Amino acid sequence: MSGAGYSERAGLPDGWEWATLEQVAEVSGGIQKSPKRRPTQNHYPFLRVANVARGSLDLSDVHRVELFEGELERLRLQLGDLLVVEGNGSPDQIGRAAAWRGAIDNCVHQNHLIRVRPTAGLSWRYLELAWNSPVVSDQLLSVAQSSSGLYTLSTGKLKRVLLPIPPLAEQERIVEALDAQLSRIDAAVTTSQRSRRKLEGLRKMIFRKFVPEEQPIGWRVVTVEEAGKVELGRARHPDWHNGPEMRPYLRVANVFEDRIDTSDVMEMDFSGLFDKYKLHHGDVLLNEGQSPHLVGRPALYRGVPENVAFTNSILRFQANEDVLPEWALMVFRRHLHAKRFMREVRITTNIAHLSAKRLKAVEFPIPPLHIQKQLVARCDELLTGIAAVDAEAERSLRRASALRNALLRKAFLGCLVPQDPGDEPAAAILDRIRAERAAQSKPKRTRPRKAPAPRKAAATVPAPEPTETPRTSTQQELPL
Repeated sequence: MSGAGYSERAGLPDGWEWATLEQVAEVSGGIQKSPKRRPTQNHYPFLRVANVARGSLDLSDVHRVELFEGELERLRLQLGDLLVVEGNGSPDQIGRAAAWRGAIDNCVHQNHLIRVRPTAGLSWRYLELAWNSPVVSDQLLSVAQSSSGLYTLSTGKLKRVLLPIPPLAEQERIVEALDAQLSRIDAAVTTSQRSRRKLEGLRKMIFRKFVPEEQPIGWRVVTVEEAGKVELGRARHPDWHNGPEMRPYLRVANVFEDRIDTSDVMEMDFSGLFDKYKLHHGDVLLNEGQSPHLVGRPALYRGVPENVAFTNSILRFQANEDVLPEWALMVFRRHLHAKRFMREVRITTNIAHLSAKRLKAVEFPIPPLHIQKQLVARCDELLTGIAAVDAEAERSLRRASALRNALLRKAFLGCLVPQDPGDEPAAAILDRIRAERAAQSKPKRTRPRKAPAPRKAAATVPAPEPTETPRTSTQQELPL
């Protein structure tokens, strides 16, 4: 960073300093919930990872936990404590944090949240904003460890995170300026999110209107099996990862609602079987295994990518001649949003499955072919308009996110508010914190020495009994 008053080496204005989190805060873990902690005795409010969002706390579902003697005093949250999420499956959510504002008395936190308690030289509101800014989040992403799809942060690594520390008075000015500007960005985000929720509701309403539950006169109601052919894709196996006839295939990760994602298409050996599992233009693909509310998610294969097969995580529906593939897609999307497929699923190992047998038995309305064409055209017209509005709302959200990050980066590199030469510099604050900690540090505990065991008395041989003086003895006097 260039310009008068800036240190080229540190990249911060005069009066600012870089400091590790350990230098300006106390970092500690929480308690682990276990069967030994009974929720009915000595129970207290207990915050979990699910309660912590980025910059805010959701207190609508706060659990309770039993505490043992001395734990409440040690773990009770104080105003301004920052709660940092230790681990998450999404890298952009790692280390998200929110400050405790004292909404609940005698509240503690679990061991998957790391408590950061700022010292008197650091504003807790400044810390919360700085922590959730790119200045810190970029560091967290670089030091997070990933195992089994979970990104985690250790307390030791957290302590070494660098924070830009301005004078305390400037910290307050930065917080005040950010509150004013971020509130406007947050309002725009709320409006865009509300618009997208309304559009999603409108999308569902269109399917329910064009594929009504009570069919008009002239429509037929059959089963999926009677409306077309249902097939399950080929199972995957390690032996088929290599072979003479390698072909691309689609799996559940490629099939979204009315969209096929071709960014990650895998290959497998289909020797002698490719024609059986090859997809054809007009095939409707449905997720066989997914989370319960997404199982049966359909998309229409329109020939891209070419010469591709499908696996057993996908069901294929090939419509009869009296059923348009586009109409079949509309029916399946209607069932998805009406949660019709959820009534047919079976859950194994936390994954919902829609078997071919159960899909075949689901009802399938069929209007005359010319009505299908009219409804498909009208539905496409309405969905295209909704998609255009939704895309604009999504662009607004991306712009708001980029603007927020740019604003935070600017704030925590000293470019948002002017510096005041009269402010106490951060170096003096850090010196005072070090001095106070040194004064409060307890003397080194020495291991108590065990008292020496009493020494055993030496064994003594009892003196012999005195012998009786002989009666015939005579007393003699000897010369000295």
